[in-house]
Amino acid sequence: MRKLSSLLSVFLLIFGAVYFLQFSNSKGQQIEFDLPYSANAEETSENSGHIIEMTQGDQDASVEMIEYASFTCPHCAKFHSDVYPELKANYIDKGLVKFIYREVYFDKYGMWASMIARCAGPEKFFGMTDQIYRKQSDWARAESDIAIVSKLRKIGLLAGLDEEKLNTCLQDSGKLRALVEWYSENAKRDGIKSTPTFLINGEKHSNQSYEQLKEILDEILEKS
Repeated sequence: MRKLSSLLSVFLLIFGAVYFLQFSNSKGQQIEFDLPYSANAEETSENSGHIIEMTQGDQDASVEMIEYASFTCPHCAKFHSDVYPELKANYIDKGLVKFIYREVYFDKYGMWASMIARCAGPEKFFGMTDQIYRKQSDWARAESDIAIVSKLRKIGLLAGLDEEKLNTCLQDSGKLRALVEWYSENAKRDGIKSTPTFLINGEKHSNQSYEQLKEILDEILEKS
């Protein structure tokens, strides 16, 4: 417990500093967020200063779909349990859609989940994402920061990460800073104000059912 508490303290200090430096100058900017399987990632290595776009499907597909989501967003969890499996089977796996997942950092808990999901690497990222969303009601409602980190670490351990790897990922201040800057740039450029939000060939859409997404995608594919 002492080791975990020490790790959490370091991480909280890093998060607070990065968050303050990143957002203290953005006066008047308000972003309103809704509360509460293997990736074909770009072939580049993710390190403290570089953020990989986590993608699935044919990289040259005529339809590009970007999901902006927060690991603490219940609507995002529902999308990934009810809609994403059909989307993946019928469009992504068939090479019709290039799917990109981009994290939104609504709170520190979503940031911690993102750090652990990315710790597993591109090959396991979407599998980790699936598990984090499946168990969201468990870890996100834990009684304390330490309990939340502990439950997220358990997900990482079950996915095959070891303690040393998890500690290294959670204490990577350079990666944390890069992720916050990456998120901020993406959200500002694309006008992201809620989660989940989808960009389909550049056109913004709010949360959608599978039937609604199917109609949008089929119309684009018919014209391509």
